[in-house]
Amino acid sequence: MFLDTQRLAAMDGETFRATHPYPWANPADLLTESGYRTLIEHLPDVSVFKPVFGRSRKHGQQSHDRYALEWHDDLPVSDAWKEFVNELRGPEYHDFLARMIGHSDFSLKFHFHYTPNGCSVSPHCDAVWKLGSHIFYLNTEDDWKPEWGGETQVLDDKGRFSARSAPAFEDFDEALSSESIGNRSLLFIRQGNSWHGVKPIQAPEDALRKVFIVVINRDTPWYRLRSRLKI
Repeated sequence: MFLDTQRLAAMDGETFRATHPYPWANPADLLTESGYRTLIEHLPDVSVFKPVFGRSRKHGQQSHDRYALEWHDDLPVSDAWKEFVNELRGPEYHDFLARMIGHSDFSLKFHFHYTPNGCSVSPHCDAVWKLGSHIFYLNTEDDWKPEWGGETQVLDDKGRFSARSAPAFEDFDEALSSESIGNRSLLFIRQGNSWHGVKPIQAPEDALRKVFIVVINRDTPWYRLRSRLKI
């Protein structure tokens, strides 16, 4: 087992949804210690990822540069990761997300992102068909130092910016940093002001910021169509 079902059950949905500036939580140990170590030991090699660099974004935002690996069930990854994804598709995790979100009208997709030195995730709000994301951080104290960065910034604009704009990190009224080393994850739900990002990585050239992301999509015919058309 990879998910710690007792820790999932201990998280309160009403408290989560009332969090400032939008629903977010940065819990520790939602994975069992043995499960977390197994996943770390069997991470896919960057050679099977697709380089995504210099891709233009809407609204003038800077590109989100990284190596990406979209999940499908025939990926050449270890059985441990396939077992983990099966748990994420299972009833315990579904019930956890439904309790946190407040309903069960969602579907899930998954991908890995590895980010090298100098790259960043510029401040943005996710597409409207996304309900939110659950980011599992995959760097440990053995391969990452806090001063290298990599924390997701939860950003508060006090409602000042349109989601169709490109503010810089320093333009926000408040920035709350997630803890991203060790058995940590970040769950957040999209609202109109759900700005977030990752400042430029400052790490050795051979280091990579590694995450596995559960993308929580709205599951209605209209939003499924918007997601496919990316509008």
